Amino acid sequence: MPSLTTKLVELYLPLVGGVLLGWLLGYILPKEFPAALGKFLFWVGVPISVVAFLRRADLSGPIWIAPIVAWLAILLGAGLAWVWIHLESKSKQAVSLAHKPSQGSFLLASMVGNTGYLGFPVTLALVGQQYFGWALFYDMLGTMFGAYGLGVVLAAHFGNNHQSRWQLTQTLLQNPALWSFGFGLAFREVSLPHPVEISLQKAVALSLGLIGMRLSRLSSWRSLPQVWISLGIKMLLVPLVLGCGLRLLGLHGPPQLVIVLEMAMPPAFATLILGEAFHLDRDLSVTTLAVGSMGFLFMLPLWLWLFGTGI
Repeated sequence: MPSLTTKLVELYLPLVGGVLLGWLLGYILPKEFPAALGKFLFWVGVPISVVAFLRRADLSGPIWIAPIVAWLAILLGAGLAWVWIHLESKSKQAVSLAHKPSQGSFLLASMVGNTGYLGFPVTLALVGQQYFGWALFYDMLGTMFGAYGLGVVLAAHFGNNHQSRWQLTQTLLQNPALWSFGFGLAFREVSLPHPVEISLQKAVALSLGLIGMRLSRLSSWRSLPQVWISLGIKMLLVPLVLGCGLRLLGLHGPPQLVIVLEMAMPPAFATLILGEAFHLDRDLSVTTLAVGSMGFLFMLPLWLWLFGTGI
């Protein structure tokens, strides 16, 4: 069985290589290219990847635990962030989160993670397709609704946007990943030619390049004290508390590791999308994205050491 060091090397080579290549291309390609690639992945790449992975994922067992824990993580992260905002508001010397747009970005970064673009490749590399269904259910029924459901409500409350509730509901219902999730479940037993199966699974690799391209465009590094607090809640405290809770409830091995890894992901790109749409604190959003994405590489060995027994 491969050692922990071997697993990390096998993961980091394609992960870092893909992100680094995207980062370099971000300086070479036209500035419109990352947005175009992002739209392609949103409308085509991620949906067909969801269909492909659903066809091979093992959906047996208590897989329903994944979205329940996802919502616990979202609510715990948001709750701890709100407590911090409340405590800081009582300090006369603290003004960094005094404005509602900054509070909104702080909350979003503390509650929803990059469980799709980054979480899927990491999960596949560490535990394989057998347990990928846990990550898929965590993302589709947890993070997606947390970001574009509860996240939209919070962003609208703390920001400034003129979309109606019906327009916001349409945005959620038109998410192609949601429809592909249902399609993949309905047609799991329909066979496809092998080349088609392979091409569907390779689509997710483009997401690593997109992460690098987006990071190459980030230039703001202000508000670092608030960034560390937000990331400490999202990437350390929440996965540690709930990961230990899963162990106490009897969930061990790869399923537990998958859920912990999904909880420990850096803030989702959805936080930046919502921040721009609702005029929140964009500088705070992009800084948490950049620091969180780089910090995840250093945090991953910790989670494997604590919860990686049996993989």
